Amino acid sequence: MPSALDTPQGAAELAESLLPPLGNRWLHTQAVAARAREAAVAVSEEDRDLLVAAAWLHDIGYAPELRDTGFHPLDGARFLEAHGAPSRLVRLVAHHSGATYEAEQRGLTAELAVYEREDSPVLDALIFADMTTGPAGQTFEFDRRIDEILDRYEAGSEVHTAISKARPYLGTAVERTLARLGDQPT
Repeated sequence: MPSALDTPQGAAELAESLLPPLGNRWLHTQAVAARAREAAVAVSEEDRDLLVAAAWLHDIGYAPELRDTGFHPLDGARFLEAHGAPSRLVRLVAHHSGATYEAEQRGLTAELAVYEREDSPVLDALIFADMTTGPAGQTFEFDRRIDEILDRYEAGSEVHTAISKARPYLGTAVERTLARLGDQPT
């Protein structure tokens, strides 16, 4: 595994080695990375490559060969950690898009807690990129994206329950990123 996992190129290469067979998941990942590049001005210059790398890698835990717990943020973080990825990158993948809420639903809170969540513009921008990109790479407004997730997952399922609970947290992260970008949420 290259030591350049926290660079956009290294992260993109790893994602491309794992995700294309997953179809829409690969389309989503590519679009999230593009969205993160657009939002990179919302974070410090020294964090921009890290943001884009995290966007490329946020869903690698869906790759069948990485599946352990079945909870993709945790499986992805564990894989990255085992392969020498920088701690911050591992933690961003572990906590992308309100993972804490789903970990609670899955009984994996203690396992996820191994990776400290950073509350930062970088995590906000990663959430923004993921929560404004649809499952096949479409650009969505935040509320439409959340509604799409809730429609896709059955009421009462772990994901549906977690996203319902996480909605205020995720919306606030998106709003903070929009404010840093100089936009006003609609």
